[in-house]
Amino acid sequence: MAGYHTRWARPEVRPDDPERIAIQEALAFGKAVYDRRTSLHLTVEELAQRAGMAVDEIECLEEGGTTPTVALLRHMAAALDADVRLTSGHDLGSVWFETHAA
Repeated sequence: MAGYHTRWARPEVRPDDPERIAIQEALAFGKAVYDRRTSLHLTVEELAQRAGMAVDEIECLEEGGTTPTVALLRHMAAALDADVRLTSGHDLGSVWFETHAA
């Protein structure tokens, strides 16, 4: 018997869901690290060495699998020779690294 399941309902998406926000923050942080690393022409291995981390940790971070903490933001900013910038949003552009001011 084929048909439509009209009683199935998609769960309501709440933009303020803490789990959703945590995922968005991790993705934004990973993108910011990737963008800065590639702008410096660093390999994952080179960044891992600079940061004193394992290559797997950097890869996980860049893929959005690491929850950003203040300590980690500072650590990565130092490894990337940059200042970290944040906005109040949770979109992909809400975290970025800027070259130190001269």
